[in-house]
Amino acid sequence: MKNLTLHTPEGVRDIYNSEYERRLDALYNLRKCFKASGYMPISTPTFEYFDTFSKEVGSCKSNEMFKFFDRDGNTLVLRPDITPSVARAAAMYFSDTDAAVKLSYEGNVFINYHSLQGRLKESTQAGCEFIGDSSVDADAEILTIVVNSLKGLGLKEFEIGVGHIDVVRGLIDAANLSEQEEEKLINLISNKNFFGAREVLENAAVSSGLVELFDITGKIMNSPKEWAPYMEKAKKYKKVYDALEYLTKLYELLSKNGVMDYISFELGMISEYKYYTGIIFTGYSYGVGEPLVKGGRYDSLLSHFGKDSPAIGFAITVDQLMLAIDRQ
Repeated sequence: MKNLTLHTPEGVRDIYNSEYERRLDALYNLRKCFKASGYMPISTPTFEYFDTFSKEVGSCKSNEMFKFFDRDGNTLVLRPDITPSVARAAAMYFSDTDAAVKLSYEGNVFINYHSLQGRLKESTQAGCEFIGDSSVDADAEILTIVVNSLKGLGLKEFEIGVGHIDVVRGLIDAANLSEQEEEKLINLISNKNFFGAREVLENAAVSSGLVELFDITGKIMNSPKEWAPYMEKAKKYKKVYDALEYLTKLYELLSKNGVMDYISFELGMISEYKYYTGIIFTGYSYGVGEPLVKGGRYDSLLSHFGKDSPAIGFAITVDQLMLAIDRQ
C-alpha cells in the first residue's frame, strides 16, 4: 500500500520559499489597490452552511462542493465561491442601510473538480464587491479596478472580455425554443460552436432575422461601432436592445477611464454562475488556460439572504495571476 504521509491529495499543493513570498507580495499589493479605491476588507468563514451556496443561490454545482456534517447533522461545505459569503455577510451587517457598501476580500476557495481535469481544487482569490449601486458607473468602476490591479502587479498582456447576460438570454427567449433545444443551444454557444448553434436555430424554424441577430454571439468586438449594424434588428427584442445600449454607455465610461486597451466585448458570453443578472466578464493572459479574473453584476443575490440590494463584483484567481506574471 502506498505511503501517503508525505503526499498531498490530488488538486492541492504546497507553496514555499520564493514562490510563497511573491504570492504574499501580490496579495499585499492587491489589498493596497483595493483600499486606495475605497474598498474595506472583510473576512468570511472557510466553511459555511450548504444553503449559502445552494442551487437556489446559483453558485457552484452541488457535486463539485466538498461537503461534510457538523455534530447537529447540518450539511456544511468548504466555500467554492466567496461572493455568496460576502453577500450573506453584507445582508447581515448592513441590513439597516441603503448606502453603498464597498468590500474587499482574500481567501481560499475549494471546488471538487473531476480528477482527470488536472485543475487545482484549492485556489486563492482576492476581489471586491460593490453593493447598493445599480448604475453603469459602478460597473465601470469595478472593471477599472480590475485593469489597474493587474497592471499594478506588473502584468502587461491581458484582456478582459465583457458581455451582458441579457444579450444571449434575450435572444433565446425570443427564439421560443423547447427546453431541450434551449439547453443544446446554450451549450453550443458556451463552447463557441456557432455553426452548430445556427443549425439548431434553423431546424427550430426561427425567423431569418433573429438567426442573423444571433451572429453577434460569435463575435469579439472592440467598440459600439461594431455592433451598431445589429441595433436596428435588435429593436424588436427589448431585452437585447437594452443590453446593447447599456454596453454602449459602459464603453464610454471605460474610455474616459483609459482602460479600453485591455477590454473587449464578447456578446455571446455565458457564465456557469446563475446569480449574474447584468454584465459579466472574464480575464485571460497569454500562456494561462484558466481565467485570471471573473466577475459580474448580481442584483438578486442579496435578496436570497434578506436584503434587496443590487451589487457587482469580481474575483482575481491569484494562482493563475502568478503563473501569468511568471510566463510573460
